[in-house]
Amino acid sequence: MFKLTDVYKSFYQLDQEIKVLKGIDFIVNKGETIAIIGASGVGKSTLLHIMGSLERPSKGKVYFEGRDLYGMSPKELERVRNKEIGFVFQFHYLIPEFTALENVMFPGMIAGEDGAYVKERALEALKMVGLEKKTTQLPGELSGGEQQRVAIARAIVMKPKVVLADEPTGNLDWETGEDISKVLLSLNQELGIALVLVTHNMRLASLMTRRMELADGKIYELH
Repeated sequence: MFKLTDVYKSFYQLDQEIKVLKGIDFIVNKGETIAIIGASGVGKSTLLHIMGSLERPSKGKVYFEGRDLYGMSPKELERVRNKEIGFVFQFHYLIPEFTALENVMFPGMIAGEDGAYVKERALEALKMVGLEKKTTQLPGELSGGEQQRVAIARAIVMKPKVVLADEPTGNLDWETGEDISKVLLSLNQELGIALVLVTHNMRLASLMTRRMELADGKIYELH
């Protein structure tokens, strides 16, 4: 599904080059669950952003379903980002004025799909994360765990092939984090969505079929 070949990423600060990723070779197969761990600041989120077309690599190639991700036209890249890749972040980024249902419908509305169809899919997604009774609640009326479930429902509403999750349990207490972990794994099992997540939660990482460590700009498979 994903193939990263010799991917580098550098940032510049006061004319000084800071090398974050130093030749990443990485493959993600369909339906896999992968945890990427590593110390803070090593570039885990940067790697995830590059895979999700949110940030261009300085060098190297990223292929998604055999297509050169960064060789696509802006319009095609926007379509892939909207329909084929789902995102879950540490901060849920819900629109505070929108209900849970409206937040989940948002990607479909942006894509210009039929409103009734999008609503049906959003209701289905909220049911999958156990929030079918919270559709009319605003984000401020939901707990932290419920807000993250809405964010997960939003990530899967377009039925993507992969979900990229950046510290999905990072702002949650242990028990709520466990609940979110179960939700993510159930979506992988029920929908066959590949899951690639960055986490410091070793319990969550242990539940993935593959575990990778990012260190010194390189990625290593853990056994």
